[in-house]
Order: sequence, then C-alpha cells, then structure tokens
Amino acid sequence: MTPKEIVAAWVEAFNRGDADALAEFYSPDAVNHQVAEQPVSGRQAIREMFAVEFSQAEMVCIVENIFQDGDWAILEWRDPLGLRGCGFFQIKNGKIVFQRGYWDKLTFLRQHGLPIPS
Repeated sequence: MTPKEIVAAWVEAFNRGDADALAEFYSPDAVNHQVAEQPVSGRQAIREMFAVEFSQAEMVCIVENIFQDGDWAILEWRDPLGLRGCGFFQIKNGKIVFQRGYWDKLTFLRQHGLPIPS
C-alpha cells in the first residue's frame, strides 16, 4: 500500500474508534506527536492513547485531502463540529514511523464538554 492508501485505511479505523486496529498501522517504535500534547512513543503507548481518547469523546475524521510525497502522507481533515486540522505521517516499510498532528485543543475540549486545564 502507498502512504496515501495507508492513511486512508487509518482514517477508517479511526472512525470506527478501533484503538487496536489503529495501533497495527504503527511500527513498534513509532512516535505520535499531537502538538497540543507531549509525544507518545511506541505502538502500545499509541494504542493506549487512542483508547483513552475514544473513551472521552466521539471523534470523527472527515477527509478533505490526502497528499503524498515520497514516504510522507499529509491528511487535511475536519470533524462534524467544525474543528479542522492536519496530520503528517511518515511511512516506512508499510508502517507509520512518525506522525505529527495540528489542531486546536481548546476548541476540541469545549466542543466535547471536557475539562479545560488551568
């Protein structure tokens, strides 16, 4: 699968809220850095991150664009509540080795009625 195809399949697993399926897209030593949070290292820690997030809020990723350049795929997305963001995925040997995401955490917390840290 190409990086673009892998990210499209990743979105399908994300929209199912399937942390186990998402974890399988990552290499064992992958890093997921959502810039509003600290980087998460390792497939198991990434799986746990998604499991916690899915338990706190119903999240839906609506693809606006997926671009590919070499071993990178770039995802532009929005959700049904109007939040927009983008993700950069570096893929080697069919697995995500690095991911960085940009989105507005404050807007997300407010939209989902989650506590806002002081």
